[in-house]
Amino acid sequence: MSKAPQGCCTVSGLVKTYRTGGTEVRANDGIDLAVGRGEVFGLLGPNGAGKSTLVRQLTGLLRPDAGRIDLLGHDIVRHPERAARLLGYLGQESTALDELTVALAAETTGRLRGLGRAAARAETADVITELGLEALAHRPLAKLSGGQRRLACLAAVLIGDRPLLVLDEPTTGMDPVARRAVWTAVDRRRAERGTTVLLVTHNVIEAETVLDRVAVIDAGKVIACDTPGGLKALVDGHVRLDLVWRTDAPLTVPAVADLAERAERTGRRWTLRTTPEEARELVAAVTTGPAFAALDDFTLATPTLEDAYLRLGGRPGGLAR
Repeated sequence: MSKAPQGCCTVSGLVKTYRTGGTEVRANDGIDLAVGRGEVFGLLGPNGAGKSTLVRQLTGLLRPDAGRIDLLGHDIVRHPERAARLLGYLGQESTALDELTVALAAETTGRLRGLGRAAARAETADVITELGLEALAHRPLAKLSGGQRRLACLAAVLIGDRPLLVLDEPTTGMDPVARRAVWTAVDRRRAERGTTVLLVTHNVIEAETVLDRVAVIDAGKVIACDTPGGLKALVDGHVRLDLVWRTDAPLTVPAVADLAERAERTGRRWTLRTTPEEARELVAAVTTGPAFAALDDFTLATPTLEDAYLRLGGRPGGLAR
């Protein structure tokens, strides 16, 4: 397991329990984490794994039942109000800014964070340009599409220098151009200011691309923590075979019928995780005869974080590709 650089945030023994209809649900079950300064650190797991509950405690919005949170030397459990002065938080819901224009939302955030009027306006102009929001600057957030609104909320988060950015599914609904703008802006702050980023996601592709280290969370527990490469090493020697059928799979073909018992099936897509040797045999079987006539596409790839997650015991189908 990789070691974190000098600490930005340390979580020790964090527990949070909810009671629903007389049933006790432990959303976080003894979580320990250490995030280093300047890292892009990820929390990866399916919906309902406990990621957002953990983040709400880190940001001082929710008090844990037990455990300690140290953020840049501050005890956030005892002093939750200090979190707002240390971090910028993009949650899944940001309705408080909806009636403001993009520019006014960012400028107002800057003023609330202690910037003077001129400084807040200057930073707002810079961030709007940086994220490509010029055409939307004078439109209310409530009138924007989901991806545009998400980008506008991020602009407000980036105003004022915060040593830690906590971003909960920041690129949801964004097109590729907007996603690139987000990560370019984050990378610049990291390079120039040493900003630490805590990313909450269930998107394995994004996680593999941007993270230095990742904690895999499932059922309220950290089931692994390492670099993306370190986690993928858990499934070295295996490959992933994706088959996409034109309509229905030809189950009358014996080789395809055998695969049906083992494949993870999502609509027309079948996914198998196997050895390179068997994968070659499977490809040969489905690219000849009636199976090939029914095949729309296939890909053969090295392991992903999703494969590592499943090897660790995570729930199938819980992560987004």
